[in-house]
Formats: sequence, structure tokens, C-alpha cells
Amino acid sequence: QVQLVESGGGLVQPGGSLRLSCAASGTFFSIDTMGWYRRAPGKQRELVAVITSAGITNYRDSVKGRFTINRDNAKNTVLLQMNSLKPEDTAVYYCNVVVRDNNMNYWGKGTLVTVSS
Repeated sequence: QVQLVESGGGLVQPGGSLRLSCAASGTFFSIDTMGWYRRAPGKQRELVAVITSAGITNYRDSVKGRFTINRDNAKNTVLLQMNSLKPEDTAVYYCNVVVRDNNMNYWGKGTLVTVSS
């Protein structure tokens, strides 16, 4: 089984920055894709950014140029650097990991990001 521990959420003013972190632990050989999704009030969950084991990234259009996803394979950790935050970024952010062993998806419990004056 795989457990994901997220951290870094909080309250920030528009234009500010936050860094989200997600560390994976448990019984697995290696990790394939890692990513971040979010769910805003009254909306469906949406992809924010993903990164493959080869380092290929994909971002939703609304965060391009503001967010950066990267991973630390030695620590089984994925990071999301969020700059120039907007109120529209307010949501619960969820870490997602796909393990190579069986291509199963695992989800974190979520960390709340609130962008407000």
C-alpha cells in the first residue's frame, strides 16, 4: 500500500506564493507519474500539473507561467511551487501518485489553499 502526506497549504494574499509538498511512502518498487489536482468550491476536481518519471510536465492553461511542478526521486516527493497566486486558485489541492508496480492511483487527503485579501 502507498500513503501520501501533503503539506504546504494555507492562507496567502493575492500575488503571494506557496509551495506544496507530497511525500510517498509504503510498499512499492518505484513511482511513475506524480501530480497535483484541485477541487474548488462547487466545482469538479481538475488537473493542475503532472510530471512523468522522465521529467515531462503538463499544466492546465490557467496556471502556466505561475506554477512549477518538480520531483525529488530520492525522497519520493513531488513539489508544486505556486507563484502569483490568484483568488481563483483557492481550492483543496490533492496529490496523486501512480506506482509502476501495478499502475494504481493513490491520493492524498488534500491540503487547503486559500488566496484572499
